[in-house]
Amino acid sequence: MGNINLKNFNYKELKNWVIEKGWKPFRADQIAKWIYTKKVNSYDEMTDVSKDIRKYLKENTEFSSLELVSYEKSNIDGSIKFLWKLKDGNTIESVFIPENGHNTLCISTQVGCAVGCKFCFTTKDGLIRNLTTAEIVDQYLQVQRFVGLEPKKRISNIVYMGMGEPLANYENVKKSVQIFTDKKLAGLSNRKITISSSGILHQIRKMYEDKEFPQVRLAVSLNAPDQKIREEIMPISQTNKLEDLMKLLNSLPVKPGYRIMLEYVLLKGINDRPSDAHKLARLIGKNKKRFKVNLIPFNPYPDSIYERPDEKDVLKFQKILWQYDIGAFIRWSKGQDISAACGQLRKKEINSFVKIHS
Repeated sequence: MGNINLKNFNYKELKNWVIEKGWKPFRADQIAKWIYTKKVNSYDEMTDVSKDIRKYLKENTEFSSLELVSYEKSNIDGSIKFLWKLKDGNTIESVFIPENGHNTLCISTQVGCAVGCKFCFTTKDGLIRNLTTAEIVDQYLQVQRFVGLEPKKRISNIVYMGMGEPLANYENVKKSVQIFTDKKLAGLSNRKITISSSGILHQIRKMYEDKEFPQVRLAVSLNAPDQKIREEIMPISQTNKLEDLMKLLNSLPVKPGYRIMLEYVLLKGINDRPSDAHKLARLIGKNKKRFKVNLIPFNPYPDSIYERPDEKDVLKFQKILWQYDIGAFIRWSKGQDISAACGQLRKKEINSFVKIHS
């Protein structure tokens, strides 16, 4: 089995690769249809592709980059957390989130994370490596096959909010977005894809200046109303200052209707006080129509030094932002009962799980 995976290719690369093999260009469209539209599980199912080509693909490329180790389904909201084993034995997680009228998939971009946010479980292992484009794309394809291909099960929204800092794996994330949004490949709407970043200034700027990076929605983990608190809970803020971050976000050429989401994890007694809400409103300032605030009550994990705020304090925080005419929404995270909520994903040891096909 070779180590080429066709899901590492965007459409142009796939077509060039097919032509290099001496095959007719239309074979690229056939292969793409079977992988991305029909979401087949093997080359054998590609019935209108010649046997010779299928034989070559089986012998020289790998079809899948992930192996499903286990899954857990929430009894509360139907979210499903998947644990995947990669070819090198590392593991990652993804979460399928059924919502009213649509389904969202939260995908990972790295094994571990180097950013070091103190309230996040994922970062406890540090960064092990970046995921390949195929490993990112395969999370979508395999989860869609798992939940079913009927229209009501269709994944329409993808959020790059799983393990890792997406913009620290820039090229592979960019190519995966190209694949997700290309009508000849996965064909998802740009508006339904969100990339979440901890606020790496040069990478955010690069993404908006890069003509080959399809414009999708941006979410930034703000999590504090001032530099002092942000530096305390997000060490990355020492080199990516809050003031500079807000200046950049206010200057980005965002398409009409593409509001930037400011993610704000509420930590009891740290950043959830009324004074913090007023500070946050002043930080957002006059350009409030450019932003919306996503308030996320902290999701506890083992040995965490932080606590979840009281519901009344979360509601009070939201109400203060409303008084400033700032769009503020509370994300009561789904999948908490299976540790699939925001900030709870972490690399797992394989031997602590029972393989689902054993």
